[in-house]
Amino acid sequence: MPSDARTSRHLAVELAGIDLDRGGRAVLRGIDWTVQPGERWLLFGANGAGKTQLLKLVAGAVWPKPTGRGLRRYRLGREWHATPQEALGEVAYLGPERQDRYQRYGWNASVERIVATGHFRTDILLDPLDAAARRAVRRALAALDIGRLARRRFLSLSFGERRLVLIARALATRPKLLLLDELFTGLDAAYRERVAAWLEGTTRSQRPWVLAAHRASDVPRAATHALVLERGRVVYRGRIGRAPLAAWFGHGQAARPARRQGTRPRPAGRLLVRLARADVYLDGTPVLRGIDFELHAGECWVVHGGNGSGKTTLLRTLYGDHGVASGGTAYRDGVEPGVALEAFKLRVGLVAPHLQTDHPLHLSVAEVVQSGARASIGLAGPATPRERAAAKAVMREFGVQRFATRTLAELSYGETRRVLFARAAMGGPDLLLLDEPFAGLDPPTRADLMRRLGRRAARGTAIVMATHHREEWPCFTTHEIELRRGTVHHRGPVRP
Repeated sequence: MPSDARTSRHLAVELAGIDLDRGGRAVLRGIDWTVQPGERWLLFGANGAGKTQLLKLVAGAVWPKPTGRGLRRYRLGREWHATPQEALGEVAYLGPERQDRYQRYGWNASVERIVATGHFRTDILLDPLDAAARRAVRRALAALDIGRLARRRFLSLSFGERRLVLIARALATRPKLLLLDELFTGLDAAYRERVAAWLEGTTRSQRPWVLAAHRASDVPRAATHALVLERGRVVYRGRIGRAPLAAWFGHGQAARPARRQGTRPRPAGRLLVRLARADVYLDGTPVLRGIDFELHAGECWVVHGGNGSGKTTLLRTLYGDHGVASGGTAYRDGVEPGVALEAFKLRVGLVAPHLQTDHPLHLSVAEVVQSGARASIGLAGPATPRERAAAKAVMREFGVQRFATRTLAELSYGETRRVLFARAAMGGPDLLLLDEPFAGLDPPTRADLMRRLGRRAARGTAIVMATHHREEWPCFTTHEIELRRGTVHHRGPVRP
């Protein structure tokens, strides 16, 4: 271990022979790994390989299996500690669960106060900020060039904006080790470049970090080492230049169906949804302005635009979660005076980040999938025989039947996303609304789910999908709509 004064300011971690079980099942086995000051690690593996649990293990949030053989220790300064307690305040862990927590508990403080909680190493602030805290907040926001967000309420931000704010919060803790789980998820191209530039700047520091990723574009040039997991075991550990990443990043892409050439567009089916002159306000702030949009059966629309452009709000407005302001109209097939909006929602399948947040972690996979038949979060009463049979069928279709009795708490982020696809497919919906549906998924899983969506589209299911990644546009896309600052910048058919 380096022992000079510069590196001793940062944290070193050693794992030796570590096993980890969750819910009575093996998650990690025989983990040997050391993170030294100055090292910047890429953590890679398929969904369910154990990446998030390994990061939580290092962060001290979960405990290894007490076999008596495993070793987990931390070096602070020149002293080694056999338990994580002394190091907990020195490790910043940023993952989807941290971001979800604000949505789940309705923590809607200003961005300035959210970042200040990092400075004070707490979740909620009760007192005003002092001068030192304000300086720390300004430095953290400036590191990511998001000072303009300081006065905004956290839950009024887009998914990507929230992610940058939470990076700033992590920096405000002045950590000696950064653990970053799927850091680039939900970021548009401009924000991705900003985060990549910040990571590049970390080469000037000896503070180590670990970044879990699924995409080739998420691999920063600053990374020095790679750890690759397969089914809970280390299959590669070493310099990143020798890591077997290229074959994996390309895996599953060839299986993506090619766009059919020379086919004529289908005649438009029945009108499912129409927005006209639609303005949508959230917490008194205009998010969508003057939206005109029509969706017909059999169409596949891709919604794209930068963070904060209104993509998620548009999808939730189509679904019926957000109302249209006076002067605009919203039409939904079958919803007439005396017909509840829920009748329309029962014909719509939804996959969205907020659903992953809203579902309690104690629910079983079967319960989550069954709830799709009722467009509800959880079940108010036992599932009917018909609902159970339908759930078994879609769980087989989407490859999650083996998880049926597990709780959401036992699944990885990517595995849970596949469960939400199965939930959305319950009842054979007329429309699928998909908000960043492939976030957190490995390449084979993305390719597999794209094929399954293609089968649904071939049977006439309408699809509206929001994504930041051009490679995620389905080959069966018929139309696109680009949003900028809540207005339509471009809308039209997509040529074969």
